[in-house]
Amino acid sequence: MRRAAAVAAGALLALAAVAVTSAEERPETGTGTGTGAGDDTEKRTVPDFLGLGLWRVFTRLDRRTRLDVHDVSGRDRRVLWPSRWQVCTQYPEAGADLDRRTTVMIGVVRRGETCPPRVRTARR
Repeated sequence: MRRAAAVAAGALLALAAVAVTSAEERPETGTGTGTGAGDDTEKRTVPDFLGLGLWRVFTRLDRRTRLDVHDVSGRDRRVLWPSRWQVCTQYPEAGADLDRRTTVMIGVVRRGETCPPRVRTARR
């Protein structure tokens, strides 16, 4: 039990470190001259993630974007290592406006698994 908790904590720390590093490499969005607090003048849209690896979601979304990732296989597994998962569903759909109140919801399965039929027919 302790080892599983330590592995999970280590995975989260590694993911956080990568997120901070990649955020530093990306230029800031928003070109306004406001106060900077919540200044979101540049239009952002949701990219198309369907069929891609989960890692692409983390690298292509702005660090300020709220993200909800869940396993859609029906097994209710924890999603710890983004490189081992692929995207089956996303909401909002690709091309939708993305603002600071939007939560992007991503449904994933393990790499090598197919998206469940009920998910494929209801793909968003």
